[in-house]
Amino acid sequence: MTTRATLVPQPKGPYATTRRVGDVLYLSGQGSIDVATGDAVLDDIGAQTRRTLENVEALLHSEGFALEDLAQIVCFLTDMDEWPAMNEAYAAYLSDRAHPVRTAVEVSRLPFGISVEMSCIAHRPAARG
Repeated sequence: MTTRATLVPQPKGPYATTRRVGDVLYLSGQGSIDVATGDAVLDDIGAQTRRTLENVEALLHSEGFALEDLAQIVCFLTDMDEWPAMNEAYAAYLSDRAHPVRTAVEVSRLPFGISVEMSCIAHRPAARG
């Protein structure tokens, strides 16, 4: 039986969700997709942000990485007025676990009607000290 912890987002098109190059892991843009159903979760921006970060974390773990390995996140928002609420949910989810560099930009539209998407880069040296 597959549990939620083992579910990872699947690509919705002709691309990979992750790509590892040496010690670096690239994640394609992730959104608030329920990995069990494949449907978009279109709740408020806080809930969408949490779901997006859950998907990011699941992909990281599937490749042997952790939130602490995140080096960069680019956040795409359909409404920059929602940035404070997104930022609050983002900070609460990551708390003391990760502090990657981050960029946030407003875009006119995102796939599936979602309001936030995050593209990430993680780095984990092969030999940790």
